[in-house]
Amino acid sequence: MQGAFREHRMMLERCGVQSVEVRYPQDLDQLDGLILPGGESTTISRLLHERGLFGEIKTRIQDGLATFGTCAGMILLAKEVWGEAPGTLEAMDLVVRRNAYGRQVDSFEVDLEVPALGPEPLRAVFIRAPVVERVGDGVAVLASFKDRPVLVRQGRWLACTFHPELTPDLRVHRYFLRMVAGENRVAPDKPL
Repeated sequence: MQGAFREHRMMLERCGVQSVEVRYPQDLDQLDGLILPGGESTTISRLLHERGLFGEIKTRIQDGLATFGTCAGMILLAKEVWGEAPGTLEAMDLVVRRNAYGRQVDSFEVDLEVPALGPEPLRAVFIRAPVVERVGDGVAVLASFKDRPVLVRQGRWLACTFHPELTPDLRVHRYFLRMVAGENRVAPDKPL
């Protein structure tokens, strides 16, 4: 309903997967997995409350719905947010700080080493990205930038501070789709 949902849908389509936009609680009934896109976390949180989605999504995530949060989506998944924070879904054992890399004009791209995705570096686009200040014991760090986690997984939940939907590289979305399919053997350090 806000943010880069169209770009994620295009990535899923390129992966050969159908997707739907979630705008009302009944839209959740047809989901195998959920992507919380980048955008403005306070606005997304407010809209989720206004549409009666916040509690429904929180319950389904706690019940094990595979969920992927990018940038603002990661903020919504975190248990704790430093600074002025929206209400979060309190799923992943993360402490994050909003907009920690600066303003929109401070956006940047880097190549990341992500062993779980294979030997080729992953191009990552950071836009007003959050910083992960702490991860809990159950959180696997799949990639870091300047010694800070930027791609993390906890069970059936995946989150990143950058925007994989803004590059042509499908590997992060494919990784998530394997999680959705219940491939428990998708270990954090096992390449695709």
